[in-house]
Amino acid sequence: MTQSDIDIVKKTAKLARLELGEAEAAKFGEQFGRILEAFQKLAKLDVSGVEPMTGATELSDVLRDDRAKPSLERERVLANGPKQDGEYYVVPKTVGGDA
Repeated sequence: MTQSDIDIVKKTAKLARLELGEAEAAKFGEQFGRILEAFQKLAKLDVSGVEPMTGATELSDVLRDDRAKPSLERERVLANGPKQDGEYYVVPKTVGGDA
């Protein structure tokens, strides 16, 4: 762990509006240093010839044509409700007092 690891942790905590004590900053600095070491090992790998992955499988979304089709008739839909007022359902008030 280096002082720069601790400084990065403190700066990140400040940006996130988190309060860290010295002991916490040192603990997270040590963890951060190990994480950076792992990424440095990964950066050294030769990945030329390896195709990029966008997901764990090669499955893709199944799409269908977006075609307009007639919807249900308004009267038929409104018939499913207990009360109607013209083009709308009438339901009991649920928020904000009586009525």
